[in-house]
Order: sequence, then C-alpha cells, then structure tokens
Amino acid sequence: MDPSLSPRSAIALLAVIALAWGTNYPVTKMIVHDIAPLWSTALRCAIAAGVLAPLLWWQGDFIIPKRGDLPVVLSTSLLHMVAFSALIAAGLQFVPANRAIVLGYSTPIWVAIGARIFLSERITRGRALGIGTGLAGLAVIFNPAVLDWSNRSDLLGSGLILLAAFCWAANIVYVRSHRWISTPFQLVFWQVLLAAGVLSTLAWLCEGTLHVSWSPSLAGLLLYSGIICTALAHWAMAVVNRSLPAVTTSLGLLATPVLGIVSAAVVIHEPLVPSLFLAVALIIGGIAIGTVGDARGTRSAAAKP
Repeated sequence: MDPSLSPRSAIALLAVIALAWGTNYPVTKMIVHDIAPLWSTALRCAIAAGVLAPLLWWQGDFIIPKRGDLPVVLSTSLLHMVAFSALIAAGLQFVPANRAIVLGYSTPIWVAIGARIFLSERITRGRALGIGTGLAGLAVIFNPAVLDWSNRSDLLGSGLILLAAFCWAANIVYVRSHRWISTPFQLVFWQVLLAAGVLSTLAWLCEGTLHVSWSPSLAGLLLYSGIICTALAHWAMAVVNRSLPAVTTSLGLLATPVLGIVSAAVVIHEPLVPSLFLAVALIIGGIAIGTVGDARGTRSAAAKP
C-alpha cells in the first residue's frame, strides 16, 4: 500500500500533527493532576500500542524487528518514549505548559551540537547562527527577571524539561547514524510496547500501585493523548515524510510550540507572557535558520560536479 498523499493533503495532515503535538502539553498537564507522571506516560503508551498494532496490520507494515534494527528500537523507546515523555510529564507538575513546550522544542539546538561532537557533522554558518539565536531564546526563559531562581519548584520543573530535550536530542543523533533495515513506522509499535512495559515497571517501583479516580474527562484526555497525539501522529508523520520534502516538514513542525502556547491559554487558561513569545520566536527562528541553511548547503553540494 502506497500511503503517499498529494502535497495539499500532506500539508493539511502536517498541520494536524503540529496541533496534536502542541495540544499534548496542556493535555498532559491536566492528566498529571490526577495520575502520577510515570503511570500516566505508561498508560498513554499502552493505548498507543493498542491502536498501532491493528493500524500496522491493516497497512501491511506489521513486522518482527530485524536484529539490525534492535538498537534503534531500544534507543527510541528508552530515550524518547520513556525518558523524554516521563521527564516532560514530571516537569509539568511544576511549570506551566507554555514554558514546557518552548523548552521541549529546544531539542534541535542540542541535536546540532551533538551531531558535531558525535557524528562530525560540520557546523555551517547557518547552523552556527541558528544555534546562537536559539540559545538566546533559552537565555530569555532563564533570565532571573523572568524565572524566579529562588523558587526550587520552578527550577526543578524547568531542569526536568530541559533534560527531556537532551534525551530526545540524543535519540535523534543516534537515529541519524543508524542503518535502517525496516522503516521507522514499521518499528514504532515495538517501541511504544517496550516503553509501556518499562514505564509500568518504573511506575510500580517508584510510584506504587496505580490509584486513579476515574472520570469521563480523565479517560477522554488519556485516549486523546494515546490515540491522537501518539499513535495517529506517528502514522501521520510516516505519511507526511513520504509526501513532502524534509525541509517543508521541518519548517511546518515549527508551528507546534506556538500552537501549544495558544492551546495552553485556551484550554487551561495560562497567561500569554510577552517574554515567552520572545523566547519562542528566537528558538523557532534559530531552528528555521539552521534548517534552511542546511538545505541550501545540501543543494549547493549536490550541484557541484
């Protein structure tokens, strides 16, 4: 089955992904109000696994991972789906969702630095400008005039979110060097299944037995996070990646933090702070500069005889 779409349909689907991932931050913040972070993330992954299995089967993409793909299954599952997701959920107990999404989406900055250290990728002029601009955005967030350094909860929450971004970046750096046998989408079920098992074990050890006062709204939030923000978003990304150029996809996803800030204001009534918009503008601007610069450099290199 060829899942590619027309450019117009693919861009519409990309907008849905950005909206899903953006709204997942305020949704997660509401969930961790009633369910401990590790358990909430484990439940989300379990729901996603239950949706992805029949979806992959229907598309003819359900496989048993090859031995050569086991390292990327472990890396993505443990660094992204376990560490990143759990740290985000934990950090959201202490910081607003709008700050969390801006810090979380600083990931490409650390990817550029990590790729230089571990993959010997050249830091072009565009990348260097992008990294500097993005770091300026982080400096705005951690400015003592914006962040109360005497508030340990604020510092802890912000630190957990930043650590989550480091974990996601580490996974992306490894994925860049991995020699794929199967496609990323064919492996995503096994990644979320492993994450659900690891997170459930950690939750039982660290947070004790799961105790939840269930309500229709809480169940709906978990289903939305597991089905829309995790399972279907991964399926949609696989389709979009086959239908649009990588630069278009990367730039389109930059709408995610903006949509996250707006959704946090609408859904959980977080204030729209001017300094946060300055920070997100600098971080998004830095990522865009680096992305466009890399694309131009690739085209120039390809044009040389």
